[in-house]
Amino acid sequence: MNDTDLYNVTVPVFRHYLLQLTALINRADGEGADLFSKLVADTFSAAQHFHIAQGYVQRTVFPVIGREAPSLPNKDLSANGIRKCGELVLQQLNALTPGDFEAASERVITHRAGEADLKQKAADYVTLYAVPNFFFHLTMGYATLRQHGLEIGKADFDGHHHYQRGFRFNA
Repeated sequence: MNDTDLYNVTVPVFRHYLLQLTALINRADGEGADLFSKLVADTFSAAQHFHIAQGYVQRTVFPVIGREAPSLPNKDLSANGIRKCGELVLQQLNALTPGDFEAASERVITHRAGEADLKQKAADYVTLYAVPNFFFHLTMGYATLRQHGLEIGKADFDGHHHYQRGFRFNA
């Protein structure tokens, strides 16, 4: 995977799914869904999962381009707080160009995964660790909202599918 590939599998992908995350938050907020609900008792709330996903964008891209990842500005897990964080992260992404990824493919990223200390080549870090973790938290937030009654589907998650309102695979 070369430098341009690393740009292409991070920045445009994150940009798209940050917008989807914001759309999910807007939908949840507009329909009064509980962002603090949990899928099961010992997990994060939907709001926490979405906030962590936003942080993974920074934790992915900035080390790969050789910069320290900025921290999210607040821990406000309200719909408005999550929207504001999403706007900030999106601005950070929009400021990046493929040129920022020069020599990225040569970098080794040292990081912590839970209690494990890891060193990974940038391509492995992006494809085997960071992007999957972003999608894990995005999916868990989505699943939590859906489990607690928000009528959302695959189209709301990826922004590509389209189904008529009320469509069910298993009617």
